[in-house]
Amino acid sequence: QVQLVESGGGLVQAGGSLRLSCAASGRISDYAMGWFRQAPGNEREFVAAIGWNGFRTSYADPVKGRFTISRDNAKNTVFLQMNSLKPEDAAVYYCALDYSHRGPPKMIAHEYDYWGQGTQVTVSS
Repeated sequence: QVQLVESGGGLVQAGGSLRLSCAASGRISDYAMGWFRQAPGNEREFVAAIGWNGFRTSYADPVKGRFTISRDNAKNTVFLQMNSLKPEDAAVYYCALDYSHRGPPKMIAHEYDYWGQGTQVTVSS
């Protein structure tokens, strides 16, 4: 069982930046990780994913060029750097772990096996 704990959310003005962190209770070095978000009344949507060794990444179109996913396997932590934030980026952000051994980064929520509790991101216009 792996526990994931997100942090770094908060209130930011449009155009600002936030860096989210996701700390895992166990080793994550062999597993792809992802970030998803969910705004009130919306489905949970894919944001970004990163392969087990960090070489492969995938981004949702709305965040390409603004968000960057990265990982530090030595610290069992994944990050999401969010720049040029827009009001439509406001949501609860979740990190997730895909327990497939050295699998590719995935964009489908149900393909992930472990989830954090989420961190709120609010963007004021």
